[in-house]
Amino acid sequence: MAFGRFNKTPASAPISAINVTPLVDVMLVLLVIFIMAAPLLAASIRLDLPQAASATRANPPAAIAVQINAQGELFADGKATDMEALKALLRQQAERNPQTEVQLSIDQSLPYARAVELMDAAQTAGLSRMGFVAQPQAPAAR
Repeated sequence: MAFGRFNKTPASAPISAINVTPLVDVMLVLLVIFIMAAPLLAASIRLDLPQAASATRANPPAAIAVQINAQGELFADGKATDMEALKALLRQQAERNPQTEVQLSIDQSLPYARAVELMDAAQTAGLSRMGFVAQPQAPAAR
């Protein structure tokens, strides 16, 4: 009987280098997420203020709601009025508090000239803060 050696192939050596490609991919994804999220986090200051039963707002913001419906009827704070009475009301409010906001609700079928007319009346009276009121859009049905 002959005893011989079989040719043994040497075992492949383990790979000693670290594959950093997956690490770089994950880090780039995290970097993009942080870049996109950073402006959202810095947009507002979140405060956890202490609670007090006697705490009230010092000066609640004053506002006058002015509406014009599709028929062109003018309303101030829910009461029907005309343009001259509205101008007088705006002047009185500007004398009391020039920081009063005029909240305009104008039917979308009316021409833009009506909105300009109301803005001009408010600015002539001395009120420069104006807001345009809109209805929130209903969620789309799926």
